[in-house]
Amino acid sequence: MSQATFKKIAEEKIQPKEFCFDKQNMVIAKKILKIYPKNYKESSIMPLLSIAQNQNNGWLPKKAIEYVSSFLEIPEIKVLEIATFYSMYNLSPVGRFHIEVCTTSPCMLRGSDEILSFCEKKLAVQVGGISRDKMFSLNRVECLGACVNAPIVKVNQDYFEDLDLNSTDKLINNLINKKKIKIGSQSGRKGSEPRKTNYDKKR
Repeated sequence: MSQATFKKIAEEKIQPKEFCFDKQNMVIAKKILKIYPKNYKESSIMPLLSIAQNQNNGWLPKKAIEYVSSFLEIPEIKVLEIATFYSMYNLSPVGRFHIEVCTTSPCMLRGSDEILSFCEKKLAVQVGGISRDKMFSLNRVECLGACVNAPIVKVNQDYFEDLDLNSTDKLINNLINKKKIKIGSQSGRKGSEPRKTNYDKKR
């Protein structure tokens, strides 16, 4: 059964003392802000948090949350409640390869719980944790929006679909050994085309 992972805010000693968008991200942030009416600026919280997270090596420090609230001129709590609610935002450092295993119903029915357990053992990392060498972090997430290709694992910004234990093992080994990895379906099918069954082979 899918369970939520409690999101812990990083310890004070590893929190940066300041944060602001760099020049490139400032241009992007201002373009995003222009999309929304002035009285709906807070609608841009999510894309701005994503920009801040990508700029800060995949996680959101407290200063980034404060910065976004100041940038939008809204109460900090409105930004914090978004950052703590959605699983795509990380409030503590993540590994070089941040692995997210979808455990919502379609993926769970296709074996995602077994894949998650396998990842924990293979990487010696508990859900919500990070490996000693900082290379891997692991998390359980809700729907990744590609249910037809269940089970799904997301590594950083890339989706790996139609997984089983063997293909998951191969994926992790390739990441460890810095080998080329195939993004998308790991079963050979294209996009979301129907799976071939024994019935299809007989026709």
